[in-house]
Amino acid sequence: MPVPSLKTVTVEIPNGDLQIQAYLAHPTSGGPYPGVIVIQEIFGVNPHIRQVTERIAQAGYVAIAPAIYQRLAPGYETGYTAADVSQGREYKNQTTAPELLSDIGSTIRYLYQLPNVAPIGVGTIGFCFGGHVAYLAATLPDVLATASFYGAGIATLTPGGGPPTLTRTPEIQGRIECFFGEQDPLIPLEEVEQVAAALATHGIDHQIHRYPEAGHGFMCDRRADYRPAAAEAAWQKVLELFHSQLSPAPSANI
Repeated sequence: MPVPSLKTVTVEIPNGDLQIQAYLAHPTSGGPYPGVIVIQEIFGVNPHIRQVTERIAQAGYVAIAPAIYQRLAPGYETGYTAADVSQGREYKNQTTAPELLSDIGSTIRYLYQLPNVAPIGVGTIGFCFGGHVAYLAATLPDVLATASFYGAGIATLTPGGGPPTLTRTPEIQGRIECFFGEQDPLIPLEEVEQVAAALATHGIDHQIHRYPEAGHGFMCDRRADYRPAAAEAAWQKVLELFHSQLSPAPSANI
């Protein structure tokens, strides 16, 4: 089937007194479509995250990428230099799990108010820090499908402090698929095993995808860590996940 034409726009999501800037992409006709939330890396809602949002919309979804650093640095987006990494990590270290969950919850409510969104549950996809946040957000009851990419620290910490995010695994109600590069210096293989064990122990509908040749950031074609074969294989798994878990089934051919 042909790829649908898209509309893209920057919007604001209300969350109490906070207005969260977000990048929204959706097919220009048809629907209603399921909603999917794209959760940024430490680099903000930059060109890569906007591209991912558009690719998901082209597959037959209303996709939105909220700025999870809105409280700290409105409009923040950057590249991948050492200085960029340092700044992005500084902002990451100032986030808290309650605020992040509140922001994702507000994003879900925003999607449900759109006339072309079917308010029947959402999918999420997150990368790097966003992969950790996606695992955290999988505990929200409206999240039916989660794609968590190389989320560092899931087994060892939670944003803002407290028990590791992994301890919240029993709260996950939908299906979650986690994607890891086995050459990732930020996520030891024993932590991947801890995530896999927790999901299995608590009977969560899940799958762990491992890519032996890939490291951290292997999905991003703007980084030296990009691995095209692993990225394409993982993308197909993401589309299969959303297609199987989000209803009504999208009309676009995955």
